[in-house]
Amino acid sequence: MSKTTLLQPLKRASGDITSVTVRKPDVGSLRGLKLTDILQMDVTALSRLLPRITEPALLPDEVAALDPADFLGLSAAVVGFFATAEMVAAAEADLLRH
Repeated sequence: MSKTTLLQPLKRASGDITSVTVRKPDVGSLRGLKLTDILQMDVTALSRLLPRITEPALLPDEVAALDPADFLGLSAAVVGFFATAEMVAAAEADLLRH
């Protein structure tokens, strides 16, 4: 799970949403989507996926109304779930070299 604090809170009658937790998608939540679209941060694919894997569960209209920076943060959290431990270690090593 990955928690993201929103730069622009979402308004709901029950109160503002200031942070969103993204859970690792399972195969069921990926149905009807292409992994390549998700990994390329395709807006349409992620807009369909995020309501399935967020807590509180974001409505499609709320996802569409997200600030672009917040959408990017949530999207990066999703893509991060697909990285293996080896990929993370290689990326960290690369960052240390630069």
